[in-house]
Amino acid sequence: MVGRFLRLAIGIALTAVVLYWSHPADIVDAARRADWGWLAAALGLVLVDRTLMAMRWLDLLAALAPGTRPPLGAVLRVFFLSSFVSNFVPSVGADLYRAYALSRYDVHLAESTASVLMDRALGVLSVVLVAAAALPFAAVAERRAFQVILFALAALCGIATAVVFSERAAQQVRAFGRLVPLALVHRVTDALTDAVRAYAHHHGALFRVLLLSIAVQAFRVLQAWCLGRALGIDLPLSLYFAFIPLIVFIMQIPITPNGLGTTQLAFDRFFVPQGVAPPQAFALSVLFLALGVLGSLPGGLLYALAPRMTPVTGPRATSFTRKT
Repeated sequence: MVGRFLRLAIGIALTAVVLYWSHPADIVDAARRADWGWLAAALGLVLVDRTLMAMRWLDLLAALAPGTRPPLGAVLRVFFLSSFVSNFVPSVGADLYRAYALSRYDVHLAESTASVLMDRALGVLSVVLVAAAALPFAAVAERRAFQVILFALAALCGIATAVVFSERAAQQVRAFGRLVPLALVHRVTDALTDAVRAYAHHHGALFRVLLLSIAVQAFRVLQAWCLGRALGIDLPLSLYFAFIPLIVFIMQIPITPNGLGTTQLAFDRFFVPQGVAPPQAFALSVLFLALGVLGSLPGGLLYALAPRMTPVTGPRATSFTRKT
């Protein structure tokens, strides 16, 4: 509870600092002048990217043990509910909820967790690919810093890829887990590693999910570009393709609930050096964050109409112990 309030306080403090830098009266003026046509276009794009995100996770469930994949309606419900939960907790909290909720439908907790981990890993890889492809065509003010960030993210993706496709790397992960003298940690590490390794036999699904992840990044870039046009920000689309994937990644770092504060800081640090007025950058960050909240409202509606899950539970559910 203390940690939750601390993260909320950090998010509010960061937002307040950037708000102070940007002059509140100027922010209100920038928002008041926004073009509603461009705002509507951005909202329409949100519906597309949420659909693609759901399709992405559905494809990743191909690695579940035969006969354990829940019905389509149950999977979609878990996905949209977790999207709604993400408005109130750091991203890792929503991921934990999604993994646990899926495990309530007679799915190994290790397998449901692995599907969420792979979803995140391929999302990060799509960030690297989209931003790296756009960087040569974008006149970025601090190019070297961007290159360092992209290199670090690419290294993380390389490690994740090695764990999936290399038994030697997987053994290293298991050995690392053995350093903690707790049997529970050993079981969790072994089960998760085995579940992630299962994706090595699903090349087609991984490739489709990567393509869908790249499409999601593209639609989010277009959302931000539409919002920027609505606010009168005149920057080339190539800069948005370089910036927005990295901003989306920063939003998902589990520091504050739903990226509150970190989103505002990222937009300010990325867009202001490109000549965007601080009030416009702040307004853009708030609208971009609000767009994500609007996109998650179907999950809130599902929660309101059917607050209780009726899962099909069994001995496999909510357990990291693999049954044979």
